[in-house]
Amino acid sequence: MGLEFNKRLTMAFQPIVDLAGESVFAHEALVRGPQGEGAPRVLVNVGSGEGYAFDQQCRQTAIRLAERLHLPETTANLSINFSPGIVRDPLDSLAKTFNMAEHARLPLERIIFECRDTKWLDVAHTIEVLSAYRAAGVRTGLDNFGPTAASLELLSKFQPDFVKIDMRLVRNIDTDAAKRRVVKRALGWFRDLDIRPICGGVETHGEFAALTDLGVGLLQGYLFARPAFEQLATPRLRA
Repeated sequence: MGLEFNKRLTMAFQPIVDLAGESVFAHEALVRGPQGEGAPRVLVNVGSGEGYAFDQQCRQTAIRLAERLHLPETTANLSINFSPGIVRDPLDSLAKTFNMAEHARLPLERIIFECRDTKWLDVAHTIEVLSAYRAAGVRTGLDNFGPTAASLELLSKFQPDFVKIDMRLVRNIDTDAAKRRVVKRALGWFRDLDIRPICGGVETHGEFAALTDLGVGLLQGYLFARPAFEQLATPRLRA
């Protein structure tokens, strides 16, 4: 489609809250269309072979908007989603990101790259990409974590800085004893591996209470703030 997504790409931002510090830990950049259309409406315009260009455009758009919204002047991090599968040269993929971040006065250590597609990832290639990113000075995270074979194999060979637990494990965790046991076990793995957990998709006070009882300190979801279109949302820090 000839890079049609370039005309249709902007961002919404959803905060991740730090309960201990009663602060915004990070703002996650979420791709949107020009009228606020969700990711599926944008992704449909990404043609075969355009994944790398799309990834670069997402990064630059997220940093440019973060600068415009004065995120670098706060203490919050910027979380950017990416797919390791489309990255062939990790350092080349970071070059433009570094230049944009420098222009925005956003220190590299305040950028977090969240690895998507965790169910279908090529473990060896993903580890190569994440290792290169870490060596370059940026932090990494694993998005939508569930106890799949690929996710567990990756964690046994590479430990990212953060893991975001799949919201399907968070949903109704306060009334589902099996989910609580699964999440509790996963949190034990993360603690042993020195990985900081994030729980997304928190929508109810019951879910919030169950997760804080399990010791989770970084939370994201509608209970705190919905994604804000081209804005940095101010979350409710005390659910």
